[in-house]
Amino acid sequence: METTQNTGTLLGAADIRAIAAEAGISPTKKFGQNFVIDPGTVRKIVRTAGVTAASRVLEVGPGLGSLTLGLLETGAHVTAIEIDTPVAERLPQTVGQFMPDAADRLRVIEMDALKATPENTGIPTDEPLTLVANLPYNVATPIILTLLERFENITSFVVMVQKEVADRLSAHPGNKVYGVPSVKLAWYGSAAPAGVIGRNVFWPAPHVDSALVEFHRSEQPLDPQLRDEVFTLIDAAFSQRRKTLRAVLKKLVSEDAFTRAGIDSSRRGETLSIDEFIALAQARA
Repeated sequence: METTQNTGTLLGAADIRAIAAEAGISPTKKFGQNFVIDPGTVRKIVRTAGVTAASRVLEVGPGLGSLTLGLLETGAHVTAIEIDTPVAERLPQTVGQFMPDAADRLRVIEMDALKATPENTGIPTDEPLTLVANLPYNVATPIILTLLERFENITSFVVMVQKEVADRLSAHPGNKVYGVPSVKLAWYGSAAPAGVIGRNVFWPAPHVDSALVEFHRSEQPLDPQLRDEVFTLIDAAFSQRRKTLRAVLKKLVSEDAFTRAGIDSSRRGETLSIDEFIALAQARA
């Protein structure tokens, strides 16, 4: 049975408001900040992500530290990337106050996660990395896809996002919300819904529902040089969803290439799996 490594306290609503008041921090729409105020939700996320004392975790947008403390509670080492300067500066102090024994396992990087690379973050790429985050709704998908591309050692993630985004990320071909994010994420591995989160666990409470998405990277990575070509086809195929592949890809794919790929050009892009988009890209060569 797994045991926690620290007996420190996780943050509740009163703690979050007190920290924000003391540090002069107000949640901003600019950074999409909705802070988690429920320890039960935090532990659910950490448990779903399978984080243990052996884990190396990347957290994006740690905010006031609710999820950070939950991750550290397992004994894991956590690197947190935070774009908001006052928030980034406050986080180590919060961990030192609520879970002092874990302070040496936290590293905070003040940066836009969309600019993060192994080189400018110093995050090692020779050991498995788990991404766990409460992501801002407006940039969740680009952050996920960018980090998976740049950090090939991210083997899995559990992220909390707007439910609408979660549905798209985990959708399969033929589903009405299946689209560009669904297929591009499938390039890297498999995603699945991992639970709905109520609005009352946040401060301030958002006007939309949230949900968890769980992801595991494929054990056999695909050729990165092929990725750009596949992603170009995906973008084009979904640019006009109602049109057939023959119509929307006419400048990119010949009828012969459709035949070689074994794909009926009268189909729509929303019916194709990632494997079929890959077959189509290879057939163009």
